[in-house]
Amino acid sequence: MSDSNSLVTKEVLGQLYKQMLLIRRFEEKAGQLYGMGLIQGFCHLYIGQEAVVTGMRNASNKEKDSIITSYRDHGHMIAAGMDPGGVMAELLGRSDGYSKGKGGSMHMFSIKNKFYGGHGIVGAQVPIGTGLAFAHKYKSDGGVCITYYGDGAANQGQVYESFNMAALWKLPVVYVIENNRYGMGTSVSRASATQELFSRGSSFGIPGEKVDGMDVLAVIEAGEKALNYAREGNGPIILGMQTYRYRGHSMSDPAQYRTREEVSKVRAERDPIDKLRDYISENNSLTSEEIKGIDTEVKEVISAAANFAQESPRPSLNELYTDVII
Repeated sequence: MSDSNSLVTKEVLGQLYKQMLLIRRFEEKAGQLYGMGLIQGFCHLYIGQEAVVTGMRNASNKEKDSIITSYRDHGHMIAAGMDPGGVMAELLGRSDGYSKGKGGSMHMFSIKNKFYGGHGIVGAQVPIGTGLAFAHKYKSDGGVCITYYGDGAANQGQVYESFNMAALWKLPVVYVIENNRYGMGTSVSRASATQELFSRGSSFGIPGEKVDGMDVLAVIEAGEKALNYAREGNGPIILGMQTYRYRGHSMSDPAQYRTREEVSKVRAERDPIDKLRDYISENNSLTSEEIKGIDTEVKEVISAAANFAQESPRPSLNELYTDVII
């Protein structure tokens, strides 16, 4: 774990563990409901990457900072403070969902939580996140936009156009690359001329840092430094989170481009939740009973969210053109 562990209190460790476990159990339940045919369309699970969004959320200013991400977004929503029941209801296309059942997995928003979506087009959130950073600077509100994108999006041209404008205008934005090693079915090594994706901003004068995205405490440490850098008026910065997804790119992906042994090895040796639980136990930060209590609480929250979603009504037909600009 990160060298700054001693600065993290028992209370914070418990919160981090609970947050990551909540995301993991939510995604497992979503996968189950998808298999039952209750969730339709696209569905990209976040299992394995929980430390990234949990650590960045802990490092951020929840009252000021905005968040935007790609289609692998359920974990980001929960970390942003959005209600699991509302998120699950949206996945099921129900009227109590965050987009009234009309957005589905990839298109949920919460202005209250400063969460500006999930976006289905690869890399599309990067210029929008840069625009959100422009708004923070224009309003002088002290906020920073945390803009997440994946290793696949790192090769998109609009990403570099965004880098140029963000550097030129010194916008308060932290670009977070969630490098889970595979863009759909292609490994980074086969799709990118260089695997050091965090260094891609160097030609614009944007600093970048490689971070162990499977270590939530390392993410917090790097996140705090990056957010302070951007907040102090120095312009954009890139964090290259080295992480891993356990499931396929989406629910329709059998992930035959990698071996079961590879996935099992990462699960056994680098799982972010297991790593934090071991650290907590080794340092006697929480008792085994306290950890079991968190496990039980999370299980109850997810069960309630699934029940709420399934009991929520479907949108009525008169909602079809609501919120649509014609």
